[in-house]
Amino acid sequence: MSSKVIAFDADDTLWVNEPYFQETEKNFCALLEDYLPHHSVAKELFKIEMQNLSLYGYGVKGFMLSMVETALRVSDNTVPLSVIEKTLSFGKELLEKPIELLEGVEEVLQTLKGRFRLVVATKGDLLDQERKLKKSGLEHYFHHIEIMSDKKEADYAKLIKHLDIAPSEFVMIGNSLKSDVLPVLALGGHAVHVPYHTTWAHEHIEDPIVHENFRQVNTIKEMLPWLLS
Repeated sequence: MSSKVIAFDADDTLWVNEPYFQETEKNFCALLEDYLPHHSVAKELFKIEMQNLSLYGYGVKGFMLSMVETALRVSDNTVPLSVIEKTLSFGKELLEKPIELLEGVEEVLQTLKGRFRLVVATKGDLLDQERKLKKSGLEHYFHHIEIMSDKKEADYAKLIKHLDIAPSEFVMIGNSLKSDVLPVLALGGHAVHVPYHTTWAHEHIEDPIVHENFRQVNTIKEMLPWLLS
């Protein structure tokens, strides 16, 4: 493997993210329990999120708008203004959550910096991801920051072209098989899956991955011997 660039997903690879969303969703469903049971509100919210992805993209702001739409839909537009206000406050609280680095992340970045070009390749809201990266204290490790509207083959191809490398010289590290692994392997790059205990339903895939350029580790530090060999 002749890697030149190692790219890291951000949310739930470098720092905690999905548990905050799930906590917010739980509180939102409780807010609407007079209209539908929790699981029914959650199901409707996910449905609306999927419908809105092409309009709002990924991130907290799109999630906020989907929660508001869900509240209106499940209440048949009768939900009181106070519920809408509370829903918006849930979203703002989500935007202000502290950055909690995952175990081993900074040690890995310290080890790899100077040996490879390090990149952040993450999707989500531009302003929010920039804010989180700055609050994380990790920004100085990275040669390039790419905040993507989506993580499909075309998005990675554009990034690899910008970095002026061959796909075989690119390694992607992340917690999502769907977003961080499959598109990169399809282009001829390398991918490392670092599972996180909580994953958004939209990122789930069923079939196992068998590929010569694919590695799965239990912790982010476990990939160092392979990368440095």
